[in-house]
Amino acid sequence: MDDRLAVLLPVAAVWLAAGLVAEGLPGLDRARALRRRTGWLSALVLTGLALTAAVLAAGLQSAGDTAVDRAAAGLAVAAVPAAVVAACTVRRVRRVRAGAGAFAAAPGIPAPHGLRAAAAHPLIALPLQATALAVLVAVLPAAGVDLFAAPGLAGPAITVAVLAVSAIGVRHALRHNRLAERALPPARATAVSARPAGALHV
Repeated sequence: MDDRLAVLLPVAAVWLAAGLVAEGLPGLDRARALRRRTGWLSALVLTGLALTAAVLAAGLQSAGDTAVDRAAAGLAVAAVPAAVVAACTVRRVRRVRAGAGAFAAAPGIPAPHGLRAAAAHPLIALPLQATALAVLVAVLPAAGVDLFAAPGLAGPAITVAVLAVSAIGVRHALRHNRLAERALPPARATAVSARPAGALHV
């Protein structure tokens, strides 16, 4: 077993867990459950950012060829989506948690569609899941499955990864639009539905 796995597996586990928690946020129909789940998500996101930054910083400070150096080189591709998480996702999760807290005084109060639409915004789940995929790309070579080593596989692997991220983004945008339309007043929602289909609001 490659010694990079000991460094990369905890990072991958945290990002995968964050992606799964974010995926389920819009499906929660109770404000208290949404507030609790966003609390878990905040903790996972901050942990993932801290672990990723620690590995990258340790790799930059070391000039050798240690396990941390190789792990940091693999995590370089995850730095961009992780930066989007730090810049956009953290703030949006805090807003959803604060909004859910305003409705969570009663245990069974439903979560408003507007709050669920905010939880379904693509800038919450998409950067988290893109970061998880990028970390998995770093884990695979350490596990002995290096798709980018063979010249014939590198191109298709990159294409599949780009298509997967695009499909995830479109799915989140459609779900966000559906919940946002439910949050509109009935008359306005009818008017919006009657308009010709335009660009997705993301």
